[in-house]
Amino acid sequence: MQRSSLSGQRLVAVFMVGCFLFNYPVLAVFDRARSLFGAPLVFVYLFAVWAALIGLMAWVVERRERHERGGN
Repeated sequence: MQRSSLSGQRLVAVFMVGCFLFNYPVLAVFDRARSLFGAPLVFVYLFAVWAALIGLMAWVVERRERHERGGN
């Protein structure tokens, strides 16, 4: 039961990091008239952070499921 609570806390932490990274002051840092790979920098930032958050959530959930099945 304690392991499930720890996974829940990790998911909440990922959510809070996402809220911080998608908030105005951080977005303003990347809102420049520059482009990366032909796309505006802010769009590259948004999609990169979005993908990273999905990856972190998947890692937390898979780690919990693996532990519940008895793996490491």
